[in-house]
Amino acid sequence: MAERDPTRAGRPAPQDWPARPELSLALNRLGTFDWDLDSGQMHLDPTALEVFDLRPGEWGGTAGSLRLRIPPGEDARLDARIAQALKNGRAEYGAYFRIRLRDGTPRWTHTQGHILRAADGRPYRVIGIVRDASLDPRDPGAPTEQDEGRRRMTGVVERTTAILAHARTVNDVTDVLKDPEALGHLGAVSVMLGVVDGGRIHLVAEGQLGSYVPEIEYTRIDAQFPMSEAVRTLRPVFLSSREEFQSRYPMLWPYISPLDVRSGAYLPLIAQGRPIGALGLLYAREDGFAAEERNLLVALCSGIAQSLQRAILFEQEHDLAEGLQRAMLPRSIPEVPGAQIAVRYRAARVGRDIGGDWYDVIPLPDGRIGVMIGDVEGHDTDAAAVMGQLRIVLRAYITEGHTPGTAMVRASAFLRELETDRFATCTYAEVDLTTGMLQLVRAGHLDPLVRRGDGSCHRVVVAGGLPLGLPQKDGRPPGQGYPVTALELHPGETLLLCTDGLIERPGLDLDVGMRDLMAAARTGPADLEELADLLCDVVGDAGSGDDMALLLLRRHGTPAPRGGGPLRQQLTPGDQDAPATARHLIRAAAAAWGAWERADEIELAADELMTNALVHTDGGGVVMLRLTPEGRIRVEVEDTSSALPRPREAEDWSLSGRGLLLVERLADAWGVEPRGGGKCVWCEFEVPPAG
Repeated sequence: MAERDPTRAGRPAPQDWPARPELSLALNRLGTFDWDLDSGQMHLDPTALEVFDLRPGEWGGTAGSLRLRIPPGEDARLDARIAQALKNGRAEYGAYFRIRLRDGTPRWTHTQGHILRAADGRPYRVIGIVRDASLDPRDPGAPTEQDEGRRRMTGVVERTTAILAHARTVNDVTDVLKDPEALGHLGAVSVMLGVVDGGRIHLVAEGQLGSYVPEIEYTRIDAQFPMSEAVRTLRPVFLSSREEFQSRYPMLWPYISPLDVRSGAYLPLIAQGRPIGALGLLYAREDGFAAEERNLLVALCSGIAQSLQRAILFEQEHDLAEGLQRAMLPRSIPEVPGAQIAVRYRAARVGRDIGGDWYDVIPLPDGRIGVMIGDVEGHDTDAAAVMGQLRIVLRAYITEGHTPGTAMVRASAFLRELETDRFATCTYAEVDLTTGMLQLVRAGHLDPLVRRGDGSCHRVVVAGGLPLGLPQKDGRPPGQGYPVTALELHPGETLLLCTDGLIERPGLDLDVGMRDLMAAARTGPADLEELADLLCDVVGDAGSGDDMALLLLRRHGTPAPRGGGPLRQQLTPGDQDAPATARHLIRAAAAAWGAWERADEIELAADELMTNALVHTDGGGVVMLRLTPEGRIRVEVEDTSSALPRPREAEDWSLSGRGLLLVERLADAWGVEPRGGGKCVWCEFEVPPAG
C-alpha cells in the first residue's frame, strides 16, 4: 500500500466517494448479468455487452442471443457446466469459455454466477459477472522481454490447466490443445497429442502446421520416433535444431523436412506412474530450451496427463454403461404390416451414469401392435437392471392377452415385490391397425402426442395412474388404478412417445420442453426416420444431458368410407375398466364405420351381452366387433359356459331378466352359436347407406 501524502491529510473525500458498485465493476471491465430461469430473460449491463462485443440492438434479451458470439462447441460445454451446477444444488459456478468477436477473432472469457433457489430448492435466477479473460495482469515494472515471456508462458500453463480441469472427454482435451489461443502462446507452431493404445501410440490430435500424415497416425512404442522414446523412457525429448531431428530420428525426418520446423519437444504424459500418452510441440525457432521453460512444459504435461486419464476413464465407463443398457433394450424392431415405427435412444452424458429409459414393440394377433416407453427412477446399474426385468415382465403380460390396464397393475405389483425402492413411469399403447382403434394407459408418464397427416400436432390427455411400484390407495380392488383412454389413430397419423430426458430444460418447467417438441414435430419432415433424427438433434440437444428414448408409430393406409375390423377386447372378472373401455371402443368404431346414428343402440346391446357373460359365467369372455360381408355391424361375445341363454319375461319389480329382450328389440338379428366348450352370443345391425 502506498504511503499517504501528508499534505492531503484533512481534505474532504470526493462527493462520489465511495464509488458505487456498478462504477467499480465497469472501471475494472467486469460486466454483470441477471438471468431469470423461469422466463428465459437475461439482462446484460453495458460493460457485459462490451465484453461480448455486442451492440444494444444486437442483444435479444435472452441467453440464446449469446449464440451470436459463442461458438456451438463452447456453447454446449458452457450449458453442460451450468446445468450440472443447477442439478447438483450448488450455489455458485465458474467457467472459462471462448467467444468470437465481431471481426472473427477468438477470445477467452470468464464468467461467475450465483444461483438463487426457491424454498423447495428449485433454481429460479442466476446473478453473476463476465469478464475478458485474455487481459492477464501485467507488472508495469517488468524490465525485460525475458521476464515478460516467462510471465506469459506461466499464465498460459495456468490457464490451460484450469480449462483442462473441466474436460470430460478425449475430444475436450484435444480441442483445448489445438486451440491457437491456448498453447499457441507458448510459441509452438504445431501441437500433437498421442495416446497409448496397447503397444502402439495413436496420434489423436495435431495442431495448425499440417504435420499430420497417415503413415505415422499409429506408431509402435519401440519405434525410432521421439514420441515413442518419450513414452518408452518416461523422459522428455528436446530437439534444438533440424540437424538433430535428422541425425537422431531418420525415420521421422522425411515428414519434418518440408516443414518450417527448427526445434521440438516431446514429453511423456504420466498418470499413476505409467505412461498414457505423449505431447509433441514443434517450434520455428532454432535454439535450446532453458531449464525454466522445460520445467513449465513438464508441469503443463502433468496437468494434461491427469485430464487425459480422467477423460479416458470417463469414456470407458460411459461406453460400458451404455453397452449394458443397450443390451437390455430390443435388439431390433419388427416389421409391422400397416405401420412404420422409428425408435431412438441416447445414453446420459455423465460418466458411468446409466438411466432406466426403455422402449418396446410387441406384435399382437388380429392385426394389433403394442408399443411402450418408460423410465425407471435413478441413474445407475441397478436402474438398468430393474428396467430390463420390468420390460420383459410387461411384454409377457401383454403377450399373454391381458388388457392394458391389467398388465400395468400386474407390472406395478411385480416391481413392488422386487423390494428395490424404485418406481417407474410408463405409457403403453395398443393399436388395431385395421380399425385404427388406439388404447392408451399411462402410469405417471408424459402424455403422448399425435401428429396428423397435415402436419399439425396435439397433445393427447390420457387418464393416468400412479407410477409403477407405488402402492395403490387403500381399499382399491385389484385391476383398478390404470384407466384406459381410447381414440382413433387415422391413416397417416403418427403417435409420438418419449421420456422426460428429451424435453427437460435446465431450470425450466417440462411444459417448455413439451412446447418445443410439438413445434419441432409440426415443422419436421414427413419421413419418419428423418423426423426422429430431427427431434433428437434439435430438441434433445437442448436438454439436461439425461438419457432419453423416443418412439414414433405411423399408421399406414388411406381412410375408407367404412372401416374393416375386427375389434377385440378381453373381459376379465374383477376388471372394472375392461367393459367401459370396450363400450368406448365399440361406440367409436360404430361411428367410424358409418353407423353413428345407431351407435347408442349398438353400445347398449353390446353392454347387455358383456354383462351376461361376466355375471352368469365364471371365466369372463371376449367381445368382438366387425363388419360382415353383407355390410352389417356384428357384435359377438364369447364365454366359457355351454349353457345357452334364452329370453324370459321379468317381473315388474325384478332387477334382471330383460337383457336379451332388449337386445332382441334393438338389433336387426341375434343368435347363439356353440363354440368349443363355450358359446358365442351375437347380434347384428344394419348400417345406413353412406351419405
